[in-house]
Amino acid sequence: MTFLASIHEIINFAGLALDVVGVLIIVAGAVLSTLAFLTPWRARPLTYRGYRKNVGRSILLGLEFLVGGDIIRTVSVEHPSLENVFVLGLIVMIRTAMSFTMEAELEGRWPWQGRSLETAAPSEDESAPS
Repeated sequence: MTFLASIHEIINFAGLALDVVGVLIIVAGAVLSTLAFLTPWRARPLTYRGYRKNVGRSILLGLEFLVGGDIIRTVSVEHPSLENVFVLGLIVMIRTAMSFTMEAELEGRWPWQGRSLETAAPSEDESAPS
């Protein structure tokens, strides 16, 4: 096995490892969030909104790993083609759009905006006693 072939194998393995980690994060996050939601003995039970946020966060983190794995595998192709680059671009665009929309739904704002309306501190006018 030549040096370049072994490097290619290592890079492919790294891409696959990132994919596996991404899937494990999504599955573990969903399972742990569901257990926390269904556990009746907790001092502060998890609300439905909190449950959705926890599951959504695990999906977002898992998607980041999956995008990384796709990029690494596409870069490591022995004979790269324009088609491979277009497929990668499409996959990254779809997953990025999913991440943006999920973050907007979870946080109540787009990623490039400031704090959400729900978590923003009240202005001086709102906090002044009447």
